[in-house]
Amino acid sequence: MNMPLKIVKIGNSAGVVLPKEMLAHLDVAVGEMLSVTKTPSGIELRVPATDFDAQLTAAREVMARRKRALRELAK
Repeated sequence: MNMPLKIVKIGNSAGVVLPKEMLAHLDVAVGEMLSVTKTPSGIELRVPATDFDAQLTAAREVMARRKRALRELAK
């Protein structure tokens, strides 16, 4: 799916409006979150993993418990 999108001013920021066909292709609705990733050829939009927040919380807990070991490994 390749379609041109116009950049519009939104307050002090800028954004693009996703057409309904693109929202349907991503299987998302207005108000849901998308993940944006920089790739060698541009950017990629995708629906974030449903368990990403839980994984991130667990990783932060481990990093907090093992702060000293991680600091030593980073040397």
